[in-house]
Amino acid sequence: MNNTVHVRVRPFGKVYRYLNNLGIELKKGDFVVVEGDFGLTLGYVLKTSSDTENSFKPVIRKATQEDMEAFQKNLSLEKEAWNFCLQRINERKLPMKLLVVESALDRKRIIFYFTAEGRIDFRELVKDLAAKFKTRIEMRQIGVRDEAKFLGGIGVCGFEVCCKTFISFFKPVSLKMAKDQEIVLNVSKLSGVCGRLKCCLRHEYYGEVEDSFDEEIITQEEKEPEIKKLSFIIKEAEELIDENSGGNDESK
Repeated sequence: MNNTVHVRVRPFGKVYRYLNNLGIELKKGDFVVVEGDFGLTLGYVLKTSSDTENSFKPVIRKATQEDMEAFQKNLSLEKEAWNFCLQRINERKLPMKLLVVESALDRKRIIFYFTAEGRIDFRELVKDLAAKFKTRIEMRQIGVRDEAKFLGGIGVCGFEVCCKTFISFFKPVSLKMAKDQEIVLNVSKLSGVCGRLKCCLRHEYYGEVEDSFDEEIITQEEKEPEIKKLSFIIKEAEELIDENSGGNDESK
């Protein structure tokens, strides 16, 4: 049996399972350094369990004082990056809404999450960002459900929205679930703050409210359905980093 830890990572609070082979006991609330989709990131342990599965990525280390200090410094970097990116978006009149900026713990990559109605040509924007921060830049377009998960809000039930409190990954919700529950098909009343069908329609349909937390946890190999990757750092931007020197280019 393997010692598995369930780790919540930023920025959308999604939960992943990691293998604890550090030889030390990790407990709920411990901060750990793990490898996320975009490099090293800091997360905290929600719970531990024993699992026969051994394909999970390992926990790199329990967070040290240096890691916590680096995390705090990165918050300032993320704020600076957010302000600069927003300024460039306005100047270039790009039809996109910047939502959140995340820096890898080692600052080898900065990820900018945004929403938009369609595809955005942000090549010039990436050049601006790469020249400013001299590290790898990634732009990721997210859906409205992820936006609601990040921003949060109060549902018509009077409670904080489900996606902000306990849902880790989104699953499909259909009108059939409302029909089978004999709910009046009024789309405006069936829609949540994100404008999509409420997640509670699915919980009530499957009766999975009590177990939804565990059920939403997925392994590292599964793909997140809501986020659409549109681009990676462009070649021109990498060349720009080389010209300015001092960039942390992982591709070399």
